[in-house]
Amino acid sequence: MTYSRAGEAAEQASGRTGADGGSAPETAGEAAREAAWEALVATARRTVTDGLVVGTSGNVSVRVGDTVLVTPSGVPYDRLAPEDITGVDLDGRQVLGTLVPTSELPMHLAVYRATDAGAVVHTHAVHATAVSLLVPELPPVHYMTAALGGPVRVAPYATYGTDELARAMLDALADRTGCLLRNHGTITYGTSLDQAYDRTAQLEWMCRLWLTASSVPGRSPSLLTEEQLAEVADRLREYGQRS
Repeated sequence: MTYSRAGEAAEQASGRTGADGGSAPETAGEAAREAAWEALVATARRTVTDGLVVGTSGNVSVRVGDTVLVTPSGVPYDRLAPEDITGVDLDGRQVLGTLVPTSELPMHLAVYRATDAGAVVHTHAVHATAVSLLVPELPPVHYMTAALGGPVRVAPYATYGTDELARAMLDALADRTGCLLRNHGTITYGTSLDQAYDRTAQLEWMCRLWLTASSVPGRSPSLLTEEQLAEVADRLREYGQRS
């Protein structure tokens, strides 16, 4: 099952009924968490396959009701199994599993408390991290900048896993759905794992684009204006299939 189908399974599980035709909230809730965990693991593995992280350097989370499922600390994603499900409440208290949650839990929880996020993806993508060393904000070299809310800011450096880093990240995320973390990596969020991951991949691609264009001697990349980005933002609201 792919991560997108697993996400669909999570939605379907929440609507299952018992043998008597009535609802079975406890069973449905468990099924939803299991499906969400499967989707989370698939997404985490994809960050490795797509070269966005090395080893266990990134982390992924998804919210199911008041529970946040997260990748555990220091466990290779290809070794994660259904019984390794790891979850915390919004205060960070572990409510599922025995494995220690990711060390970046403060960042993930800060996003969920401050936004309507359904999923969060954190990576150490090479080009994005390189950009974080050079500028305070990724220049708007492509219209997909609008999909992240505007020019992507760089949060000041702070030690990983600290509340200081979480606060710096939230400042950089104001009115945005993604930011860079200086000397560290990226973080993006979305309503779903699919959307959060897509924003991560787009951010890494834009960073690579800017680094490539800006490396040409004697030339400066053409940048988009605020007006051009605003026009794209309006068009993006109508993008995709309509039900």
